[in-house]
Amino acid sequence: MKLRHLMLGAAAAFALSPAAALAERGSDGQLNIIYWQAPSTLNPYLSGGTKEVEAASLVLEPLAGFDNNGELVPRLVDEIPTVENGGVSEDLTSITWVLSEGITWSDGSPVTANDAVFTWQYCTDPEGGCAQASYFDGVESVEAVDDRTIRINFTAPKPFPYTALVGAESPLIQAAQFADCLGAAAPECTEANFGPIGTGPFVVTEFRPNDVITYAANENYRVPDQPAFATVVFKGGGDAASAARAVLETGEFDYAWNLQIDPTILAEMEANGIGEVVTAFGTSVERLHLNQTNPDPALGDMRSTLEGGEHPFLTDPAVGQAMSMAIDRALLVEIGYGAGGQATCNVLPAPELYASTANDDCLTQDLEGAAQVLEDAGWVDEDGDGVRERDGVRLSVLYQTSTNAVRQDTQALVKQWWEEIGIEVELRNIDASVFFGGDPSSPDTFQKFYADIEMYTNNFAGVDPEAYMANWRCNEIPGPDTQWQGSNIQRFCDPAYDALVDEMAQTAALEERGRLAQEMNDMLVQSYSIIPLIHRGGVSAHAVTLEGVQMSDWDSELWNIAEWSRAE
Repeated sequence: MKLRHLMLGAAAAFALSPAAALAERGSDGQLNIIYWQAPSTLNPYLSGGTKEVEAASLVLEPLAGFDNNGELVPRLVDEIPTVENGGVSEDLTSITWVLSEGITWSDGSPVTANDAVFTWQYCTDPEGGCAQASYFDGVESVEAVDDRTIRINFTAPKPFPYTALVGAESPLIQAAQFADCLGAAAPECTEANFGPIGTGPFVVTEFRPNDVITYAANENYRVPDQPAFATVVFKGGGDAASAARAVLETGEFDYAWNLQIDPTILAEMEANGIGEVVTAFGTSVERLHLNQTNPDPALGDMRSTLEGGEHPFLTDPAVGQAMSMAIDRALLVEIGYGAGGQATCNVLPAPELYASTANDDCLTQDLEGAAQVLEDAGWVDEDGDGVRERDGVRLSVLYQTSTNAVRQDTQALVKQWWEEIGIEVELRNIDASVFFGGDPSSPDTFQKFYADIEMYTNNFAGVDPEAYMANWRCNEIPGPDTQWQGSNIQRFCDPAYDALVDEMAQTAALEERGRLAQEMNDMLVQSYSIIPLIHRGGVSAHAVTLEGVQMSDWDSELWNIAEWSRAE
């Protein structure tokens, strides 16, 4: 089969579905959104947290994104480049994007190809740290052919070229605004990071980190009658239950995100009839990361770095295997997720082509077997205190995550199961605004990982996992040299894994790409540096008076907010 036919469903130029005509821009007053995990920055290149990416998506846009079905849709272009229309070279070594005519930044200045070139330079600067660097893997150069034409050149044929500058995690930033923010200066550009100039439907009018963001309609937005809302209040903080009540019981807010609360309680709230719960499944997986480096505070600046050495026991696969076997994933779904969760043994649970079945034994809890695995590996309780040890090293872990009721319930259950097999567990939870924040000076971010175990979820934009699986390259490990940016949170490093990433980047056949993705998934899972728990559906709620919501888990949940309106 010719390579031109292997573009993963992107061969057509997907047009945005026509939205219902709005009366006029700003005619529907104020939209109130609550993300109980408050954003700490509006620059998605400085934080991989979903809350930052989605808050920024009201302002910053990519060349193209993904709709609620995971299909590519144009943003700043008229059509998606393909081999058929000449936008992707026959040898798959370049993709050419043509900006729509008349696209401007919110300050009225034109968007040009130079902005795309600058964005690539910004994220790949060797002296900086970019949370989304994997989206530019395999990119040799980005060039401005002319003011509207952007050519992205790859180091080798790239069968799925829709990563760089595609999706909410890889938007364009304005070269003029960020000109002095390259490299090590990136986190210091507070004005730009907190108030980026964008092309999206809204502009930032005020940003209070870890608290609230206010936006106003972008008067230079390319669709004349959008957005319908004149202002947006984006409130952060609190907890998931309070956020749910604010939409489903009090009506104080129009939209609430990430409602990780008891599904029975959520259903009772929805029965009030003033709000609607919506769910979307994509690729989100709640998982445990097992630190492969030593987090001992005695190491000072070298703690949780490769230079600080290996973890005293979490690099022993037997320990991670036992931890995984001890967990009852079905019970975690029952008490915390309901219809919004499915037990999983994979870090890559979807699409079906990429989902492995090789690890499905984890779906059945086996406490007795877990204890035996530890016993066979020489981890025994020598002094009768209930904690196993070997060569003077105790199986004692600090297990941290963000603060929310579902995660704390999960922590409590996992602690109980691990203690049953002889592992001592200390629990810690951190305010989500801090945990998922990008502050390189904070000791409590998930990137720093000053603990043994940590739990969270993330996903990737679109349906192709190439860039996502590249998150676990050796060079994606966060550290002081990258200002603690990087996606390889557990510090997993295997040259054989990196080789598979490189191979996938050069593989066109869909079946073979599926095989490679499954092999990478299995390598990660079977290293027991990561323990998947729950394939999470996004669960949110909106007022029944809010129209146009098409929830997606393939890109920003707010991907079509420009089309939202208030019912008459």
